Amino acid sequence: MSTRDDFERLSGITRRDMLRRGGMGLGMLGLASVIGSPTQAQDPAVSATSPMAPRPPHFPVKAKRVIHLFMNGGPSHVDTFDPKPALQTWAGKELPMKNLATERRTGAAFPSPFRFDKYGESGIEVSELFRHTAQHVDKMAVIRSMHADVPNHEPSLLLMNCGDSRLVRPSMGSWLNYGLGTENQNLPGFVALCPDGFPILETQNWQSGFLPGVYQGTYVNTRHGEIEKLIENVRNSQLSLRQQRDQLDLLRYLNEGHRQQRGSDDALEARIEGFELAYRMQTEASDAFDIGQEPAEVRERYGDSVQARQILIARRLVERGVRFVQVWHGAGQPWDHHDDIEVGHRKLADECDRAIAALLQDLEDRGLLEETLVIWGGEFGRTPVVELPQAGANAGKINGRDHNHWGFTMWMAGGGVKGGTVYGATDEFGFRAEEKPVHVHDLHATILHLMGFDHTRLTYHFAGRDFRLTDVHGNVLHDIIA
Repeated sequence: MSTRDDFERLSGITRRDMLRRGGMGLGMLGLASVIGSPTQAQDPAVSATSPMAPRPPHFPVKAKRVIHLFMNGGPSHVDTFDPKPALQTWAGKELPMKNLATERRTGAAFPSPFRFDKYGESGIEVSELFRHTAQHVDKMAVIRSMHADVPNHEPSLLLMNCGDSRLVRPSMGSWLNYGLGTENQNLPGFVALCPDGFPILETQNWQSGFLPGVYQGTYVNTRHGEIEKLIENVRNSQLSLRQQRDQLDLLRYLNEGHRQQRGSDDALEARIEGFELAYRMQTEASDAFDIGQEPAEVRERYGDSVQARQILIARRLVERGVRFVQVWHGAGQPWDHHDDIEVGHRKLADECDRAIAALLQDLEDRGLLEETLVIWGGEFGRTPVVELPQAGANAGKINGRDHNHWGFTMWMAGGGVKGGTVYGATDEFGFRAEEKPVHVHDLHATILHLMGFDHTRLTYHFAGRDFRLTDVHGNVLHDIIA
């Protein structure tokens, strides 16, 4: 007797009945992806009960998906998108700044070693480090008055990603998947791309926190080019799709029985959905991650670096309906240049500048930029003064910058953003956000607004209270919204 016959004999219901009734209908969704077309597999009548089914936002907007280019480690704003000519005047002198504590001992003013030029009709000044990206400055809203809470990587990463620097909270990508679902049931709704390993704090950066586990990010090591290494076990050479489907049906039946005896279990439900998603990904992941399918001229535009590959993958994912793609520069904190900032920043910018420019142009050419919000930045900026030698902190070369949470720069493009805009300003030296200061909570409130949400209403009830990404803070930056 076949596995299928055993299943129906023991359960007393048919496989199709079980798939419709069990586990919020996710099994039926997976079956549809085998016996029907991709359109049928995502038919709202089939997938409406899925936790990842597409859902409308609070109000209609253009932005439907996000690419977050995360320059982890803290890129220097005064060397990239916030020119400070006063640093040249004060070079080698102590700045007249008070009450601005830094994480390490710092000294005199340190002028940028990079040239700034005006670009586009807006005439926004950008460093030579991002001369290719700067060609698209008229698409960007450059926020020069960002500030965070502390000058440390770990709490600043959590604040930027999860809205809280200390406690376990869901990440921004998880909130967006919770609020909107995903447009493609055969791919994860939230993907974190990072070559060579994890950033500081590892998976906490894309955690689902107290939200159901199905909303957490899926990590992909983009160091690898081969599909089998990019996504482990994406193909099953031992069993056919039908045999795998039978296995999953039986596994779901057993897991459902286990869950019903013990009440709701988010971890188990996430595991069930994970099995289903892994099965469905066989039909689409190989295609989405294979940049070899791109025309040669497109790949040449992006470049041949690891950054180029993962940024091109990001475009291929969002055009296939993935809701949130986070692109990390690399493991650890690569932009953290306490020494040799000129050498280090130039190297890292060279790795991604062309690809970022190609991404913005590519999205525009494909009619995707208006629906895709592109975000660039790190967890904080860097000091306009030089970092002094300190054992265990740097190599003592006196040519790097310390962390700076008092003021830094981020930019956004597409997705309803008013291009060619500069919002806010740091002081004349680039130390503190002074004009129209923007806290990370304000940034999150604005991102959610661009995605169609009132950030005060996107909540989840947990431990006796309603939580949100912005906690009890956040103001939308209406001036940068088109």
